[in-house]
Amino acid sequence: MATKRMNVLVYSGNGSTIESVRHCVYSLRRLLSPHYAVIPVSGDAIIKEPWTASCALFVMPGGADLGYCRTLNGEGNRRITQYVERGGAYFGFCAGGYYASKRCEFEVGNPKLEVVGDRELAFFPGTCRGLAFPGFVYHSERGARDAELKVDKTVLTEGAVPDVFKSYYNGGGVFVDAPRYKDRGVEILASYTEDLHVESGDGAAAVVYCKVGDGAAILTGPHPEFAAVNLDPKADVADFQRVIDSLAQDDKPRTDFVKACLNKLGLQVNQEQSTVPSLSRLHLTSIQPPDTSKIVNALRDIIVIEDGEEYIKDENDTFHLEKPSAWSLGSIRDALTEVQNDKYDQNDGAEDRILDYSTVIKRMIIHENEHPTSKETPYFNHHAYFANLQHYQSASKDVDPDFGRDLLYGEVVTSTNTMLEKNTQLLRRLPSGFTATATVQVAGRGRGTNVWVSPAGSLMFSLVVRHDMSLMSHAPVVFLQYLAALAIVEGINSYDTGYQDFPVKLKWPNDIYARDPSQTSATKSYVKIGGILVNSHYSSTEYLSVVGIGLNTTNALPTTSLAALTPAHLPAITPEKLLARLITTFSSLYGRFRLTGFDREFEEMYYKYWLHTDQIVTLEAEGGIKARIKGITRDWGLLIAEELGWEDRPTGKILQLQSDSNSFDFFKGLLKRKV
Repeated sequence: MATKRMNVLVYSGNGSTIESVRHCVYSLRRLLSPHYAVIPVSGDAIIKEPWTASCALFVMPGGADLGYCRTLNGEGNRRITQYVERGGAYFGFCAGGYYASKRCEFEVGNPKLEVVGDRELAFFPGTCRGLAFPGFVYHSERGARDAELKVDKTVLTEGAVPDVFKSYYNGGGVFVDAPRYKDRGVEILASYTEDLHVESGDGAAAVVYCKVGDGAAILTGPHPEFAAVNLDPKADVADFQRVIDSLAQDDKPRTDFVKACLNKLGLQVNQEQSTVPSLSRLHLTSIQPPDTSKIVNALRDIIVIEDGEEYIKDENDTFHLEKPSAWSLGSIRDALTEVQNDKYDQNDGAEDRILDYSTVIKRMIIHENEHPTSKETPYFNHHAYFANLQHYQSASKDVDPDFGRDLLYGEVVTSTNTMLEKNTQLLRRLPSGFTATATVQVAGRGRGTNVWVSPAGSLMFSLVVRHDMSLMSHAPVVFLQYLAALAIVEGINSYDTGYQDFPVKLKWPNDIYARDPSQTSATKSYVKIGGILVNSHYSSTEYLSVVGIGLNTTNALPTTSLAALTPAHLPAITPEKLLARLITTFSSLYGRFRLTGFDREFEEMYYKYWLHTDQIVTLEAEGGIKARIKGITRDWGLLIAEELGWEDRPTGKILQLQSDSNSFDFFKGLLKRKV
């Protein structure tokens, strides 16, 4: 069973700089979405997580390669090398290019800056030597320039490849004697055209392609991933505005060059750049619109008034509360002057750039008289959602009517989990069952530090669950992730007539998989279509949890979706109806869990859908021993593994593994210790 390579991982650990990571993520998302998920990843994750099977491209951004060495030397580099040699792809920008060369020589003879030494990856079999151009200062634009690069179109052949273009440069190197390594799979993709500050040997290679086993690497000295629009014109450096203007003029050929490089590494690239959409207004309403005032009243003590306008200023976000169609003084002023407040993200894409979303004020419309109209929320029908919620509630006797009755919706949001979990003043005042949902997320959250753009066609929502401490003795809060997983598969199977055998499964502890419709072999193959993230805050009387769920509903990329698996004769899945079904199913399961805990009935239901019964795995954290998965414990939800010895015979030793400490690579039969 194989998995699709759908992740582009950008290293964000020790040695990387925030700006370089952001530039990488910005550019790659625009060129690769929705075919791939572009995700920052830590050094610990590279060393300890099972990332290689689903990784289409590993990216090492700019920064300082000594930091990379301190974190990744040894096991980290062994795993990166093995990944590339087995058919993976590596893209190293600037410091990431130095790092992947056999030898790094940086400012030799300069006691303050000198870095010299061999490197473990050695994808380029020679030396990367810098500075290619003088003047570099860490964390400064003093050495920045618009370096001209000449492209070799005989080795880059796909797409509109430029002859010459200018690229942002700041501290990168040149790949010494690159033409001499042609017989070892090295190709020069682009060369510097200007005189260099260091001896480059044969040629002046700025960007090289290196064949590595069954895979490949592209290494750069300059930063072709840096877009001029994201450079700071306020940098206190003479002539930097001229550099920005020069780079802006060459933005298209620069982008075309990066596309050609990605194509050469085997990735599917968008012909037109996709842009991250602007944040939209949020809409707060209840199943009975007048009841929305109850939510507002609960928030009253954290609402502040400035210039006659109401705000909630919380730890992560600031929310501006508005009434629908209300002509406030502020809105009248903006309308009359035709000026949009730059604190709000009203970017229409013409000036697409990196944004710090925590600084953007989120506008929240309070709907106390009627539900939002289709003009206000064209991609989400509130009337359909609440009608389906009432339908499913009436069909079940054990559903808590409070779950799903209060709804916060945004067409484009940062992350439904972030809006609730990271704004604790808001969270503490919300009732159990409060739901936030969105059509698009621009900073969706996964386990650890994973962040990505969740495209339209995904169902994304977060539920508030207030779990009383008195329940912990028989119903531990750790089981919320299992209940959410069960709610998804049970909810889909009871969505409508004919859905009872829908091919969805559970991967321990919090992923949703579905049968791959592209596979026609007799052996069933599964791909990931959803995930669950639960964050909990502890207080003296309760656990205040946010249960986040993301599910591919109609978007066929980057894996598959429920729509692709739905037979033509069945009713089509809609986000409003599916959201109502999943919420009511979770409510029913959670209500029973509060009374019985994770009892035998829950256990049997879970095993009915999970993928791991009697699967044989390797436990890396236990010295590489083999074990057979037997189930989960009903007290704390630990994974039960039976140690195997000679000829896979049980040794009698039973291991219990925590979900928060271990990660399952289902496709390789590998259980790894998490951070």
